[in-house]
Amino acid sequence: MELMAAFSDASFWVALGSIMVANILLSGDNAVVIALASRNLPPKQQKTAIFWGSAAAIILRVVLTITAVQLLSVPYLKMIGAILLLYIGVQLLADSDEDSDMKAESNIWGAIRTILIADLVMSLDNVIAVAAAAQKGPEETRLILLIIGLGLSIPLIIFGSTMLLKVMERFPIVITVGAGLLGLLAGGMFVEDPVIKDTLKAAIGDANTIFEIAGVIFVIMLGTWLKRKNRGKRAHKS
Repeated sequence: MELMAAFSDASFWVALGSIMVANILLSGDNAVVIALASRNLPPKQQKTAIFWGSAAAIILRVVLTITAVQLLSVPYLKMIGAILLLYIGVQLLADSDEDSDMKAESNIWGAIRTILIADLVMSLDNVIAVAAAAQKGPEETRLILLIIGLGLSIPLIIFGSTMLLKVMERFPIVITVGAGLLGLLAGGMFVEDPVIKDTLKAAIGDANTIFEIAGVIFVIMLGTWLKRKNRGKRAHKS
């Protein structure tokens, strides 16, 4: 009954939507890594490398995300996570004009190894964003939210990379919206840290909304400024 009640809770669907948007935007680089790392393999081996590299990376991400959700109850870690989310959101926007560069491997195990190592390094953004998004849902459904949200990322990573990259190229506003979402999640996560939660909410009536709006503004303004600065540097060099 509790589970059925959760499905009728608007916060469940808001959290699930946030997880999906974060995964769509932040899985793009992972998908590019998978494609580039296996591009020198024969077609049959490419499919095998993509399948096993993606499967290993997804299992790794599930384990890391569940661990991250548990750790977010520890004092100060939500504040640290919020700062990391702000950084990730700014970088997502600032680097949205740049091309990815990844070494291509000539053997299947080398490609799988490259995919797994790169995904381990790059999964920090996904893990923190998904864990933060899950916090917005009902407490008893957070594990279910993670399973559904990460499950939806499997086809996105394996099959949807080309389409997602084209959508982002054609509609750059999607990247800005996604970066803003990370800022919103960061603001909400910061306020919910057990060390400052009660003090902030006593001092500021609607602390969550204020910090969420501040997070969105910070990420979009700083990310856009850095993007223009980087674009100017590249134009000057050429």
